[in-house]
Amino acid sequence: MKLFNTLTQSLEEFVPLDDTVRIYVCGITPYDTTHLGHAFTYVSFDTLIRYLEYSGYKVRYVQNVTDIDDDVLRKAREIGMEWDELGRRETARFLRDMDALNVRRPDVYAKATDEIPNIITIVQALVASGYAYESEGCVFYSVKQDPDFGALARAIGLCDYTSMLKVANEHGNYPDDKRKRDALDFVLWQAQAPGEPAWDSPWGPGRPGWHIECSAMSMHYLGEQLDIHGGGGDLVFPHHACESAQSEHYTGKVPFSRFWAHTGMVYKDSEKMSKSLGNLILIGNLLKEYSADTIRIVLQSHHYREPWECCTEDFKVAQETEEMLQRVRFLVGRNASGEDSMLRNRFKAAMDNDMDTPSALNLLGEAAEEALAQHDTCVGAEVLHLTTVLGLCV
Repeated sequence: MKLFNTLTQSLEEFVPLDDTVRIYVCGITPYDTTHLGHAFTYVSFDTLIRYLEYSGYKVRYVQNVTDIDDDVLRKAREIGMEWDELGRRETARFLRDMDALNVRRPDVYAKATDEIPNIITIVQALVASGYAYESEGCVFYSVKQDPDFGALARAIGLCDYTSMLKVANEHGNYPDDKRKRDALDFVLWQAQAPGEPAWDSPWGPGRPGWHIECSAMSMHYLGEQLDIHGGGGDLVFPHHACESAQSEHYTGKVPFSRFWAHTGMVYKDSEKMSKSLGNLILIGNLLKEYSADTIRIVLQSHHYREPWECCTEDFKVAQETEEMLQRVRFLVGRNASGEDSMLRNRFKAAMDNDMDTPSALNLLGEAAEEALAQHDTCVGAEVLHLTTVLGLCV
């Protein structure tokens, strides 16, 4: 199987470090409702994991929830709710939506607030090695001490300090923070602000920065090197670049992740779907109108790396595909087993080519039409078997 590696910007043969594929995917910050962009990411990685297992790999999958974060605290203040109560509510809602879409839960669903001791250990080591420094109760990563900082950023075209700073500022960096030595330095440990939750640390009460949380969670459950680290394409920089830098200088092991995999952005009315813009298509609302299979087919009809515009026509076509598969199910019955090795090999060729689900779906659609036209139960049974690899429940 070949996968596209964001770091090298190339298709590479996927070979895991050992007999278990270690996958970490950045999860939600639980302060609002699950939307179609979230679903695209998590259905994509759910499909990848199902296919790896179908191909004979053993997989250990960890996903996190960033349950302490600026956005969580801000939203909790706005609605008059305790921050941890908000996090539990939105996490539960997210899991219900993913369950409804037949997205299997990861082996570990890690919470940032459970990792505070590990986070402190990593930050202490980075301070001791000179890659981080304390300032007025905060600890910052010093980008100037790291000549290799921003390798992931350079891979996506942010080739100089100015461009990286611009994008970092758009994603919550505070360039004018007087406690920082450099505007691009990022926080590892954040001193307690009035009214905010805090944990004790060698630098005083505070809470972890965003990037360090994922390093601690991934290494705790998967070890110091990963096979695949994934997430939405908007996380490449600064989040994943910062995470990679701090992890590699903590462990001394390079690369932190052998593959970096990122999903494309979902657009509505030509703008990226995001909570800040409010142009969301909510999964809870979609499930009132469409089946889980229809929604998964819509998502898988777009290559996981490509940005795409959501439109009503996508759902109409997906419904027609689902209805055809249902007719195949009626033709075949519940107990038949597929035996069409040619179809299986063509499906595998598509999926081995950077998880080309659009081609795989087209292939299954054509085979389904053939099975119905010729009343071929063998082909029909194989079609249905392969739909399960895509997580469909026909």
